[in-house]
Amino acid sequence: MRRLVSRKKALTLVKELDAFPKVPESYVETTATGGTVSLIAFTAMALLAFLEFFVYRDTWMQYEYEVDKDFSSKLRINIDITVAMRCQFVGADVLDLAETMVASDGLHYEPVTFDLSPQQRLWHRTLLMIQDRLREEHSLQDVIFKTVLKGSPTALPPREDSPSQSPAACRIHGHLYVNKVAGNFHITVGKAIPHPRGHAHLAALVSHDTYNFSHRIDHLSFGEEIPGIINPLDGTEG
Repeated sequence: MRRLVSRKKALTLVKELDAFPKVPESYVETTATGGTVSLIAFTAMALLAFLEFFVYRDTWMQYEYEVDKDFSSKLRINIDITVAMRCQFVGADVLDLAETMVASDGLHYEPVTFDLSPQQRLWHRTLLMIQDRLREEHSLQDVIFKTVLKGSPTALPPREDSPSQSPAACRIHGHLYVNKVAGNFHITVGKAIPHPRGHAHLAALVSHDTYNFSHRIDHLSFGEEIPGIINPLDGTEG
């Protein structure tokens, strides 16, 4: 009994604290028009709350630019390039302004076929078309970003066929961490070897007949990889 009395007192206290006193029901006259307006109003509020929930769940990109004050940290470069030469004939490395040779331990050399399969060729043409549209319609990047979040791929798909010829090209992919100074990343003939006064490549052991620097850049970006971002050099050939 004491609990019931305390609950009634609590409810009475809450009602007394109501800042908007209610009109007694005996003073209210219900009509069909008023009920219809109330029903429409409650339906509109429920619909707006439902749509606002989906807006809350939506994800979009927000770009911010600021000065990088952390000079001691490294910059990550993500690379996926295919060169029309065998892997034993090519080497990739970075040499910066301080003549510091960056180790390429994060790069992988994979023997592949340079010519794309039909499915890969279709993907490549689509990527080039998207690149052309992105130069005119920058907001298209947001659509691609949201599409990738739903599971659509942006990387070169694997081959759906087995090439009859042995792989005569080299796919160089992975990442490097470089100093935040001027430098260059290059792919040249021969593997790179450390040197006290710089660096060198074992190009003398490679015949000139095997030189073929035709290449395709499937991916080249800086920093941590973000799914759905198409970078300016992705899909270019040379």
